[in-house]
Amino acid sequence: EDAGWEIRSSESKISRMELGRVGFKERDVADLLTLYGLDDDEERTRLLALARDANNPGWWHRFGDVLPNWFQSYLGLEAAAALIRTYEVQFVPGLLQTKEYARAVVLLGHGRAKADEIDRRVELRMARQQVLTRPDAPKLWVVVDEAALRRPIGGIDIMRGQVDALLEANTLPNVRLQVIPFNAGGHAAAGGAFTILRFPDQDLPDVVYIEQLTSALYLDKRDDVDLYAEAMERLCVEARPPTDTSKVLEEIRRDLE
Repeated sequence: EDAGWEIRSSESKISRMELGRVGFKERDVADLLTLYGLDDDEERTRLLALARDANNPGWWHRFGDVLPNWFQSYLGLEAAAALIRTYEVQFVPGLLQTKEYARAVVLLGHGRAKADEIDRRVELRMARQQVLTRPDAPKLWVVVDEAALRRPIGGIDIMRGQVDALLEANTLPNVRLQVIPFNAGGHAAAGGAFTILRFPDQDLPDVVYIEQLTSALYLDKRDDVDLYAEAMERLCVEARPPTDTSKVLEEIRRDLE
């Protein structure tokens, strides 16, 4: 009640703020920090900057015409993550797709869409990839099934270009790529593709993202996250080691000739 009075509102407004159901005005945050006795100038500046940034729409909002609501949440999490671990069984992960490969994938799910809509969806996917080259880029750890690398999405020429792009991405200091070969047999991720996101703030739980055709699941309960983390660790053990990745990709590239 006292906090609500301090920001010219009510205790129910404070409750909604704490539950993340309303936005934060920078003035309100400043007043609350004073009320709560936070006098560390550096910490005040950091928190006020967070409040300011939270009110700025993410870069992806300009793609609202082709972006489903359930995926907007993921883009925000991806942009904030310090570590992105992902397993893919059918496609090359979106963060590593070439423009031509991405177009072929988009056409699989939106073949009846108009050309300009297809272009927008491809542009969105390419814009996502800028997260890997920014100054504070997250670490990306990918485990991909060999089937995804041998399935000629878009045709042989496009797939060759995609494998070449993976060979180049594999040289980036913040990218680690592993391949699960066919001869590994069954493996830990029998349920399909998933992504685990970890954030710089240790108070924030990891989030598991599982995409479906018309929606997505976001899991952050400890038991759920632990199960997926264990599956990811087993996948990393069952896959070829990262030091073998370039060799595996080169073998696949030769087979595509």
